[in-house]
Amino acid sequence: MKDWGLVLFVFLLFQQGTFMHVKADDGFVKTKGVQLMLNGSPFYANGFNAYWLMFMAADSSQRNKVSSAFEQAKKHCLTIARTWAFGDGGDRPLQYSPGSYNEQMFQGLDFVVSEAKRYGIKLVLSFANNYDQFGGKKQYLNWARNQGQSIGSDDEFFTNYVVKGYYKNHIKTVLTRRNTLTGVAYKDEPAIMAWELMNEPRCLSDPSGKTMQAWITEMASHVKSIDGNHLLEAGLEGFYGPSSSQKQQYNPNFQVGTDFIANNQIPGIDFATVHSYPDQWLQSSNDESQIAFLNNWLYNHIQDAQNILQKPLLFAEFGKSLKIAGPNQRDELFNTVYTAIYSSARGGGAAVGGLFWQLLAEGMGSYGDGYEVILSQSTSTVNLITQESQKLNHIRKMYVRLKDMEKWNKARDIRRAQWWSGNGVSNTGGH
Repeated sequence: MKDWGLVLFVFLLFQQGTFMHVKADDGFVKTKGVQLMLNGSPFYANGFNAYWLMFMAADSSQRNKVSSAFEQAKKHCLTIARTWAFGDGGDRPLQYSPGSYNEQMFQGLDFVVSEAKRYGIKLVLSFANNYDQFGGKKQYLNWARNQGQSIGSDDEFFTNYVVKGYYKNHIKTVLTRRNTLTGVAYKDEPAIMAWELMNEPRCLSDPSGKTMQAWITEMASHVKSIDGNHLLEAGLEGFYGPSSSQKQQYNPNFQVGTDFIANNQIPGIDFATVHSYPDQWLQSSNDESQIAFLNNWLYNHIQDAQNILQKPLLFAEFGKSLKIAGPNQRDELFNTVYTAIYSSARGGGAAVGGLFWQLLAEGMGSYGDGYEVILSQSTSTVNLITQESQKLNHIRKMYVRLKDMEKWNKARDIRRAQWWSGNGVSNTGGH
């Protein structure tokens, strides 16, 4: 029987229990069209935000919370984590002052990277904050003022050459950091999926988006000049700007000086991001109106990533605070986001995953902001998270199986050709 080889191959696959295990997540995540790619196959993945990882890991007595968070995440099939690679000035900083770093805090980040690698979780690391927490734009501006720079608006972060120099230096310091636990430079570490220029950059003084466009262009080029391995995203929330004025009706009723289309069309930006907080943006609206807004918000961004940007789209933050809503209302928001992502992903589309805000480990009550999810507490929200993880993981496995079948078929054809030629037989028809 000429197909015994195929029968044996299928039998061996079934012997592996789950039909086919996804290859170890040891490669760099890349892009191909609207898809993220890992080890040559499309990478659709569910994930979470945990801004606190570095700060907790810098205290050796608290490191177990980082390990516990990753362990729980892996158990629930979560494979992307977004966190901060900044802490500028103030209490327990990463960067005391421009170019002066806290080695203990950096070793905390080393631990985060090494643990993520151990648990098979890909990291998105952000270089700076738009807001004052952990220093932010304001700290960079104060450093420049201390050096005699005359600075007015916080938005001069994006234009002042001294400030831009400080920020570029921080990027270079992080990228070239050699992990004290693994010995691998961050720019060469596959556990890191992507860099983020800034958490939610906003430039209110220039609603045209041109200031932000110039800054992202310059900084993306800087990152890529040092690190050719990793993906880069800007940290945008997804607000439409003048380049797509007909879409501005889908924004909340405010502008922040960013432009979802133009900013993400910059060549150095590898994939787009969207944040989704109807409870913050539409505080005077009822739940029904907020969900209607969210459905339009999700649909339009997925379509625009697919058809205009032609780049992958990560829903990098979403959530609903239990301080102002009940668990059922939060579940409705999670379900709305997850349904939109899966509907796109199952067709090989641009929505590659979602990262909820935020994951906490047990015993971190003081970090609670109303949005927290503790995976070890089997709530209805945790069940929704797990279901989405499993569904996206199933898509990944399907693509890996297809790729491996193609490889096997190719190898079989080569072996057959070698057999025929080795036996001096012409393989031209017959049985």
